[in-house]
Amino acid sequence: MKKPAQIAPATGKLGILTPGMGAVATTFIAGTMLARRGLAQPFGSLTQLGHIRLGKRTDKRQPMIKDFVPLAKLDDIVFGGWDLFHDDAYKAACNAEVLTREHLDLIKDELSAVKPMSAVFFPEFVKRLRGENVKTQTNKMELAEAVRKDIRDFKKKNNLERCVAVWCGSTEVHHEATDVHSSVKKFEEGLRNSDAAISPSMVYAYALIKEGVGYANGAPNLTTDIPALIELAREHGVPISGKDFKTGQTLMKTILAPGLKSRMLGIRGWFSTNILGNRDGEVLDDPDSFKSKEVSKLGVLETILQPDFYPDLYGKMYHKVRIEYYPPRGDQKEGWDNIDIFGWLGYPMQIKIDFLCRDSILAAPIVLDLALFMDLAQRSGWGGIQEWLSFYYKSPMTAPGLYAENDLFIQLMKLKNVMRWMMGETLITHLGNEYYE
Repeated sequence: MKKPAQIAPATGKLGILTPGMGAVATTFIAGTMLARRGLAQPFGSLTQLGHIRLGKRTDKRQPMIKDFVPLAKLDDIVFGGWDLFHDDAYKAACNAEVLTREHLDLIKDELSAVKPMSAVFFPEFVKRLRGENVKTQTNKMELAEAVRKDIRDFKKKNNLERCVAVWCGSTEVHHEATDVHSSVKKFEEGLRNSDAAISPSMVYAYALIKEGVGYANGAPNLTTDIPALIELAREHGVPISGKDFKTGQTLMKTILAPGLKSRMLGIRGWFSTNILGNRDGEVLDDPDSFKSKEVSKLGVLETILQPDFYPDLYGKMYHKVRIEYYPPRGDQKEGWDNIDIFGWLGYPMQIKIDFLCRDSILAAPIVLDLALFMDLAQRSGWGGIQEWLSFYYKSPMTAPGLYAENDLFIQLMKLKNVMRWMMGETLITHLGNEYYE
């Protein structure tokens, strides 16, 4: 990633495409429509409400991020996407029961106009769902070409020059990379042969990258984190980032774990369980889909706590994660954590967290921020992995062989320093020595 000599201006409209138009996507779409009409506030969005410090503290220069870097305006966003069901965004949002009808009815006409394109769906990758609005092609390369046509048609219909995509679909079953994922040549051959190891999300990602559309992976799926698609993104100069939105319980872990580590407090065990009842909960009730989520959620603490460097504090920590499907809860997830810690001389203490969160309410502003930052990366000529966007993910993509930085506060510092760097401002180290010399 080189410093951009020039950032292309955010002229015209920006298309935001979401593979998946369920609870998360419709909450994002409806919320953005409400915010740009001045009918609600985009709370949770760093791009819309966040400030960034420039120079010394005494300079008192803290512009809003959206005024500092050239981001697309909310008024310039056009929404589109694919889904397994025929419901338009208004009906889908009503069914999801995240936002109230009081909010949804304010934008009913605009929301109803967002209709899903037919989806790519292989039932073996999402076993608990059955697609109704699915593409009729059976060959995976033909499906990829159909998605590419969807993108071109969407851009033409809406007079768009730029698009980005954010995966908002369900969690696919866990699987490991195979030889078909090792190069673009083998992957394309695998598409032509409908290789069983190529998932729906990979078909979307391939099509989007080939069409020059940046792709942000909001689920723990194995998708762009394979050599073939990383290579393809570099070749085409298309940004990719992921994976798995950092929302409820994992957000709490990346806030609390750095604090415990900073004070050299040990952890004997961290038990986490969740109950939720939305479509995501139904999908994750399948053990193979849960395995994808489990791997994403378990990896966070190890990279923050570094047990290899602190074996006495974290080397024997027991970490367990559970997700239970409980239909009455709907989108209002409850994440419960029991943390057994110890301090001075090894004396035990406990922390209990009961986070009654709303998954889609936490995810919606992440979708907006990622879309706007991915568009910025695209206009800056940054192809390939965008590690500076790790702030938004449970399992951030990095260069091969490089461990992910999961500390939320380090991630935020990196995110803001990249913005300072790209705009020619001094990086902030927080040394503060200049005030005392």
